[in-house]
Amino acid sequence: MPSRLGSLARELSLPYYEDAFPAHDIFHAKRVRDVSLRLADEHPDSVDREVLASAAWFHDIGRPLERVGDIDDHDKWAANEVTTLLENEDVTDDRITAIEHCLRAHSIRASSPDPETIEAKLLFDADKLDATGAVGIVRLACIIGERSGRTGNQYAVIDDKTTLSGDRAEVPDIDLVCEWARERLDALQTDPGRRLGESRWDFMENFFTQFTHEIDAGPKK
Repeated sequence: MPSRLGSLARELSLPYYEDAFPAHDIFHAKRVRDVSLRLADEHPDSVDREVLASAAWFHDIGRPLERVGDIDDHDKWAANEVTTLLENEDVTDDRITAIEHCLRAHSIRASSPDPETIEAKLLFDADKLDATGAVGIVRLACIIGERSGRTGNQYAVIDDKTTLSGDRAEVPDIDLVCEWARERLDALQTDPGRRLGESRWDFMENFFTQFTHEIDAGPKK
């Protein structure tokens, strides 16, 4: 087995992201890897950084298949797929089990198990933090566009719907981005994650204050 499990995971994960959309592509996986290791540096407990890095590279390999309806749950699918991949690479059972748990527990959806290990909690936090701050605003806008294109309908308006006359209450607006980000920040598992999350939320609040100012910049009556 290679001495660097994280490097192996990166190479094994690359083909799975070839058809990924920007919000869940290999660059998202890299950012999650980088942030998870940064949080590990700030955490008081011992962390298996190779397990953590590997899980970060693998965590969204099932997203392209889930997007087109070939699988129902990218978390469970990735856990099963990665188990087979790593068994073929003679990775030890304990590390495979640790990575598998990280993958099954990384989503915020109600059906996902709670992250129980420190590596799973750090991966969970890093993944949620990539939906906050400047990068998070861009990612969440990408997700809105992706879902709009998939359904064939307008998923949300990048505006405040109250600025348009008429009843548009059935269409979500920019508040959806705020709600998604805040939901993820409120779910963070670790103190380092929460500290980084609040600094990113400060930026988002300033951004949305400016956003409101810009969309309210019409002629004065």
